[in-house]
Amino acid sequence: MSGFQAKLERFENLAAECELIANRSEGSNRELYQRAGQHYRALANDVRALIASFDLAA
Repeated sequence: MSGFQAKLERFENLAAECELIANRSEGSNRELYQRAGQHYRALANDVRALIASFDLAA
């Protein structure tokens, strides 16, 4: 389970970094980092749901 928790934290950190960079960027770079941040947030949400499903099964 700790592996999934580590992945969750990593995806959340990457999303936050992308969002920070997007806020400091302009033009196409901003869009790129916004999309990357959204993708990492979606991955984090998927891992969070996976962890929750393990908790419910236990």
